[in-house]
Amino acid sequence: MISESSSFVKGVVLGGAFCMLVTLLGHMKVGHGTKAHRHEHHHIQAPSKEDVLNLSEGERMELSKSIRVYCIILVKPKDLGHWAAVRETWSKHCDKVEFYSSENVKVFDSVALNTNDMWAMMRKAYKITYERYKDEFSWFFLAYPTTFAIIENLKYFLLKKDPSQPFYVGHTMKSGDLEYVDGEGGIVLSIESLRRLFHILEDSDKCPEQGGMIWKLAEDKQLAICLKYTGVFAENAEDSEGKDVFNTKSVSALIKEAMSTHPQQVVEGCCSDMAITFSGLAPNHMHVMMYGVYRLRPYGHTYNDALVFLPPPG
Repeated sequence: MISESSSFVKGVVLGGAFCMLVTLLGHMKVGHGTKAHRHEHHHIQAPSKEDVLNLSEGERMELSKSIRVYCIILVKPKDLGHWAAVRETWSKHCDKVEFYSSENVKVFDSVALNTNDMWAMMRKAYKITYERYKDEFSWFFLAYPTTFAIIENLKYFLLKKDPSQPFYVGHTMKSGDLEYVDGEGGIVLSIESLRRLFHILEDSDKCPEQGGMIWKLAEDKQLAICLKYTGVFAENAEDSEGKDVFNTKSVSALIKEAMSTHPQQVVEGCCSDMAITFSGLAPNHMHVMMYGVYRLRPYGHTYNDALVFLPPPG
């Protein structure tokens, strides 16, 4: 009996030691893989002020007019408050904006997609966009109704980027081996990326409409998988100082984080001066953002930026 008990204890000890060893080796492998993966995607930076000032006045004028952005907003009837806020605020600065709704809503004009599934909505929206606007726009910005975007800063970021190249950018995240652009911060596709996506959407094996997994992936991850098959990879967008410009949180949330992590540098640690998006905003906060970004000006100060991106008339 004692011998059996001793054997049992030995088995438990050896089993525990084996589990610890496997766990340790597993962590070593994961850690090594993570370190190597950091170099797989690019950190795409906005041009510096010097880059812009080195351009001739004619080049600046041409660039100001040539960068045109088409905005896709994915909405559902439950989002009516946010829908109205986006419609009344920042979306007016897109060269063209259309709301793609899960169903027909009489209150606002929208493109009815007749599905409640977010991945199916995104697929249909991109297909319709390509078919209608492939010859009219070079850049395509997709956002959710809780996102606030400064389109002028987006155009500045895209200033010297080539839309004929496979370009897929935003705030990158990692899920296992998959690197993707987080939809909460907004997603930017060049016309070449949209063209490749349009064709891969027809391939149900590589880009299934429902997904072939036991659990359902979020639509931004599904998009990354489909784009990866076409040679388009997620790229993280940063300003010339290396700060993120697509934000998946609100300004207030980012300030609170900065106050807790480095209270002596709240402004510097919070957000980029050339931030493009903030997310998780309530409708009234969008109006506050609109006031702060576009209307509030200190008296006696003038602003002479080298480039001017004017919104469409009206």
